[in-house]
Amino acid sequence: MSEKLMNTRAVLLLVDDDAEIRDQMKWALASDYTVVEADDRRSAIAAVKRESPHLVVLDLGLPPAVDASTEGFAILQEIVQFNPLTKVVVITGNTDRSNALAAIEGGAYDFIEKPVQIDLLKTVLQRASYVSSLERENRALREDVGSGFEELLGVSPAMQVVYDMIRRVAGSSVPVLITGETGTGKELVARAIHRQSPRKEGPFVAINCGAIPETLIESELFGHEKGSFTGAYKLQKGKVEFADQGTLFLDEIGDLALPMQVKLLRLLQEGRIERIGGRESIVDARIMAATNVPLQEAIQKGRFREDLFYRLGVVEIAIPPLRDRGGDALVLARAFLSRFHNLNAKVSGISQEACEAIQSHPWPGNVRQLENRMKRAILMAKRGTMTTEDLELPASNQSRPTKTLREARAQLEKDMIQQALILHDRNISRAAEDLGLSRQSFYDLLNKHGLLK
Repeated sequence: MSEKLMNTRAVLLLVDDDAEIRDQMKWALASDYTVVEADDRRSAIAAVKRESPHLVVLDLGLPPAVDASTEGFAILQEIVQFNPLTKVVVITGNTDRSNALAAIEGGAYDFIEKPVQIDLLKTVLQRASYVSSLERENRALREDVGSGFEELLGVSPAMQVVYDMIRRVAGSSVPVLITGETGTGKELVARAIHRQSPRKEGPFVAINCGAIPETLIESELFGHEKGSFTGAYKLQKGKVEFADQGTLFLDEIGDLALPMQVKLLRLLQEGRIERIGGRESIVDARIMAATNVPLQEAIQKGRFREDLFYRLGVVEIAIPPLRDRGGDALVLARAFLSRFHNLNAKVSGISQEACEAIQSHPWPGNVRQLENRMKRAILMAKRGTMTTEDLELPASNQSRPTKTLREARAQLEKDMIQQALILHDRNISRAAEDLGLSRQSFYDLLNKHGLLK
């Protein structure tokens, strides 16, 4: 975990030419944030480059054009270019909705109309701070763990368990069984284990057992000798031999035919294979397998060998579905926006409504579905900010029940507690201090939200 991230309080930059308004907001927000002030474009950009704020409250009307919005939009553009992770909340006139929407398209996180209601501002900033901390934690996590986790995104507690399992098993050569729904990233987990293992310089060979006809799977896996069957004009090594000194990843292992399961069991027990045609070879390959179906059910139906199941499942890593990963859907969506930006360079952000729709959608196809939906939305978007229409998602208030204020506060409270635990590696004292709570109060909240383990 990045030490700087753990010890840094969220920095909030207030940009307004009215000193009295800045003083009012600072007085209301100083207990929650480290507040920095600026009154024009020059001082605002200097503060952004000096402080790298997590949050910015930006009045669009600034000198020398206080009656226009040119200075505010220029600041917004520079902030987005300097650090896309900074969340900008724009302050607009109550009859200036067109500027507010233009600001959202330009990369602002949200907007609030004048006169500013402090309670509403606090709520918007809390939500923006939560999203910002998720994104920054994801970046810090990837920097800290180094090579091996580059393609695995997510900072939810459920994914922290997966990362910990990867670290624990990477150093050995024991077989690993990776389970999870379609699209959760099982092969990515296998590749991460391989890249962090002593075999990382060796090959990583992946084969989808369900995509190869049963008549060809034996030759594909174990190879064949010249003349062993019609069309076998030369000796052909199988995937298992190509994985020697590296890792063999068998996806959809539940679709492997029973005769092949016997051969795979021998490989796991003795490190030996037999090509079609009779020649044996010794192979040193780590075996990892994945399935999206319960193998125990296949065993009961006689379609999968129980002894092979126990050989493969020395360690089992269960990948959670995206719907059980907290704020990861939005973290992933923003990462995909950055990754596929070249498909449509004018798309620079995701509207607040679209963010809420992404968070509330169940994503039955998991990360793969979200990735494909983001690709299409980026390609088809007509404006600079992605909308729910681009994503072909209903607005969040149509796809989930409306929460009461008490429920919304409870959810925000739970989210912030979980994030504090992640940021401080489950150190109770630091997490409590970060939220301005005593240890006892923090324990009470853990118990209230069912987070005690």
